Amino acid sequence: MSEERFGEFVLVRRHEQGHVAELVLDRPKAMNAVSTEMARSIAGACAALGEDRDVRAVVLTSTHERAFCVGADLKERNSFSDADLLRQRPVTRGAYTGVLELPVPTVAAVHGFALGGGFELALACDVIVADRTAVVGLPEVSVGVIPGGGGTQLLPRRIGAARAAELIFSARRVEAVEAGGLGLVDHLVEEGRDREEALALAARIAGNSPVGLRAAKRALRLGQGLDLRAGLEVEDAAWRATAFSGDRAEGVAAFNERRKPQWPGE
Repeated sequence: MSEERFGEFVLVRRHEQGHVAELVLDRPKAMNAVSTEMARSIAGACAALGEDRDVRAVVLTSTHERAFCVGADLKERNSFSDADLLRQRPVTRGAYTGVLELPVPTVAAVHGFALGGGFELALACDVIVADRTAVVGLPEVSVGVIPGGGGTQLLPRRIGAARAAELIFSARRVEAVEAGGLGLVDHLVEEGRDREEALALAARIAGNSPVGLRAAKRALRLGQGLDLRAGLEVEDAAWRATAFSGDRAEGVAAFNERRKPQWPGE
């Protein structure tokens, strides 16, 4: 396993087996509160991962024992002028859109607190694995703002408009079992197993065609919100991107020869 640090607070681990990369939030002294510097580092790490053709899946994890991420660094923001906050906005947006726009499947491994921007980082992933200590929520209206890292758009797409509205308007925190029932998280696992289970899921995903994975994710994301006819056109374009690829030829050959595919990735 190789490691690369992006600034002080973000680490990328590339696992030697399985084409899986880990995007690690590593600001334990602040429970991974997202400062300006940390946001910039998340965006930089995502840019590097997006360009790495060897990576087929990314897992978002935390080094803090009791928190995934508690959201924006409000201690930093307490010293901001309006001009400071305005200057910070594109930097923080870059962190959330960086995760959201990763071209490969992403899995969040959540334990402890995932609140505000922390939960939005998880929502930006394709799948959320949470252990039984997880507490999630979007409490931004309780401090005078709104979810600004994609929460007002991603949450209703995940659980429906009315449930998302209730959670955002009430600013309430949701514990793991209820979060699983509401669909706020996708897989509920035993305490302490969120990272292990998320990495195992990512490894299973990464065993598939890299061309197919990227195209399938593109179709899923671009098709959201479109009517059925338009969505099927998005799907057709993604299909055409795979149908004449080396991966498609190898996949069909491997199936017929009853062997494991050796994906060319093109």
